[in-house]
Amino acid sequence: MIEALVPPTGRVHWVGTGMSTGSGLGIVCDLAAETTVWARTEAKAQACLDRLGLSGRAHTRAYTQEALAAEVGAGDLVVSMVPATEHPTILRLCTSRSAHFASSSYVSPAVAVLAGEAARAGLVVLTEAGLDPGIDHLLAHQLVDLAQAATADAGAVTARFVSYCGSFPAVPNDFRYRFSWAPRGVLTALRTPARYIEDGGERTADRPYRSIREVVLDGERFEVYPNRDGVPFVPTYRFPSSWKVDTFVRGTVRLDGWSEAWEPVFTQVEQGSDEQIDRLATQLAERYPTAGDDHDRVVMLVMLDVTTADGGTWSGEYKMDVRGDRRENATPRLVSVALAGGIAGLLEGRVSPGLHQASADRETVRRWLDFLAAHDVTCELRVPATSPVRSGAAAR
Repeated sequence: MIEALVPPTGRVHWVGTGMSTGSGLGIVCDLAAETTVWARTEAKAQACLDRLGLSGRAHTRAYTQEALAAEVGAGDLVVSMVPATEHPTILRLCTSRSAHFASSSYVSPAVAVLAGEAARAGLVVLTEAGLDPGIDHLLAHQLVDLAQAATADAGAVTARFVSYCGSFPAVPNDFRYRFSWAPRGVLTALRTPARYIEDGGERTADRPYRSIREVVLDGERFEVYPNRDGVPFVPTYRFPSSWKVDTFVRGTVRLDGWSEAWEPVFTQVEQGSDEQIDRLATQLAERYPTAGDDHDRVVMLVMLDVTTADGGTWSGEYKMDVRGDRRENATPRLVSVALAGGIAGLLEGRVSPGLHQASADRETVRRWLDFLAAHDVTCELRVPATSPVRSGAAAR
């Protein structure tokens, strides 16, 4: 049984000051009654505030579980920006202290189980509330709603959905990539099989980067490939039961030429031992780091096409293309501002107890996208005017 929501106090504990902590933290400071930033040392927490121009706007603390538990109170919010493996520990702490939890990371099995206990205690567990996952979820829900509205009379029977996101150098180098997070994590992701739907059936790519395809956006070529297990997101995105899903892919976008530049890496990933992969990660980090004057670029594409029983079609797509600048790189900005949008609703008491993967609620999605637009994060919607099925009525 889900208990009534524990009223949010407005106090926020932001735990972790790594590369995903960007200017959205400043928005949180504006929204919260009180903000405390926790890092491995108090000096690191202060350095984060200095870097973001937030000195004096938040308290700083050295993070240990014991220290955090001593300060978190009932109704507080703990934002976990530490590695995903540490989320269950922090979520357990939250539940023991009757505090809410938020992160930008994917839901792990351990977090999903703990979220049930949190729901029974009237606590919110907000997850997948960053860039990818996060903004992509919001756009997917929006497209599903638009498609349903546009095909209500004819009834959609076949759906084709793809969602791609990636971060890479704004000024391409020969390697077509620079490491802005742990290289070992990048290589591990390459070794993780991907599951998706194609031609109406489930497919598994043991080596996803061997399933490279090309997409052209506004005349520019990119490479895309499936990533992780996308199939569980079909029900997450609430596709109507009447839709036959022909294609469903969640994946990664890279610069044109990436697969050719990375071929030597792929060979080592496939043939190397764990120790060799560790050494490769260290070598790549030294060879292709993100320096202070390097800026990133984030590209996201979310597309949905549906065909109706009478042969009509509807298609819609969202595109986002953001470049970092001297003030801030695009990735930490997008992750943290999107997370701030979810936190805003949570602090206002608008989010129900239990597990949330961003949000599937129509009004919350709209409000969240409006929040992003108000903070200069724009997602361009394209609905072809020539679509035979009421496409003009579907655009927001």
